[in-house]
Amino acid sequence: MELTIFDIKGFALHDGPGIRTTVFCKGCPLRCLWCHNPEGLSPKRQLCVKEAACLHCGKCRVPCSHPDCQPWGRCLHICPAGCISVAGEKIEAEHLAEKLIADRDVFAMSGGGVTFSGGEPLLQWDVVQECALLLHDAGIHTAMETCGYASCEAFRRTVLAMDYVIMDIKLADPVLHKRYTGVYNGRILENFRFLQHCGKPYLIRTPLIPGITDTDENLTAIRELIGDSAWEQLPYNTLAGAKYPNFGMTYGMEET
Repeated sequence: MELTIFDIKGFALHDGPGIRTTVFCKGCPLRCLWCHNPEGLSPKRQLCVKEAACLHCGKCRVPCSHPDCQPWGRCLHICPAGCISVAGEKIEAEHLAEKLIADRDVFAMSGGGVTFSGGEPLLQWDVVQECALLLHDAGIHTAMETCGYASCEAFRRTVLAMDYVIMDIKLADPVLHKRYTGVYNGRILENFRFLQHCGKPYLIRTPLIPGITDTDENLTAIRELIGDSAWEQLPYNTLAGAKYPNFGMTYGMEET
């Protein structure tokens, strides 16, 4: 089976224990206004044009014969400033596992491993699960970063294939959750209750978005929901909107 990803980053230090490689899966069911990975929202491949560095020379608009350029109506290779790329590639689970297993010694020395992030890895849970099991068979620690919005089957089967889970709980109030992320949080909280009692080590994360998630009311309500679970509160990424113009998208926080 194939996994659609938009990046693989080595030497990650904040995506689980030790030194890790993070695999960014493409596609997400949420539309959080503050999302800092716009290229992870759509499950489809997307053209990326770094507008801020564009020389406006027009060379990319001249028809070319490269097969990989034809779907985009622009040449991906000619830009003198290297502004044009495509976000998203498909990779077989076995091939991805082989690439990741090559760093097994680094993971072993640091107590690290591989983390599946996104986007949302549970949109492709069957392939993520397959890859995680291959890594587990090779003795590599696996983790997943998830928003938790998935079917019970997808969530439970994938969690049980992992050694560690990082799960977002952004807003406790269902109406506010719907307003700022596009979905109600009932499914997320149901999946959290499974995570809480399944025996897997986990961490809850809340991004501190000014005036939205960082209110005393929300943080108090989240603490009541998660009990004594380990909880990390992440500062707002002030550069989150910088990539949106590259994909012809508008940053949601600019509209609030």
